[in-house]
Amino acid sequence: MKLLVINGPNLNLLGTRKTDVYGNIGMEEFLSNLSYENTTIEYFQSNVEGELINKLHSTDANGIILNAGGYTHTSVALRDAIEAISIPVVEVHISNIAKRESFRHESLLSPVCEGCIFGFGLDSYKLAIDYFLTIRK
Repeated sequence: MKLLVINGPNLNLLGTRKTDVYGNIGMEEFLSNLSYENTTIEYFQSNVEGELINKLHSTDANGIILNAGGYTHTSVALRDAIEAISIPVVEVHISNIAKRESFRHESLLSPVCEGCIFGFGLDSYKLAIDYFLTIRK
């Protein structure tokens, strides 16, 4: 199985930005410590909305794990891109967005995603991977 992890704006700063919220491990280090049999995990990060959309349109992955960062709450274009592809997308967030500022409580992406996982730190990504490997197969 081929999975694609896509991270949006400011998630290139994982491990250094707001470590009390996001932890002190970068995404590349986190992913390098994961090992799943017969599974390839590709990683892509961009601070540019159009690049995220292009990646969604061009991937041949079996499943996508998406943390769109701040675009979660603002991007109709990203929502439309998810809705336009046939590859299942699981929305993830490191923090519990329901416990944060009120503007973070609404996701424009959730209604077009297969499911949503948030609030479990970087383990949110592991839970999404487990979903694809055990439930979605």
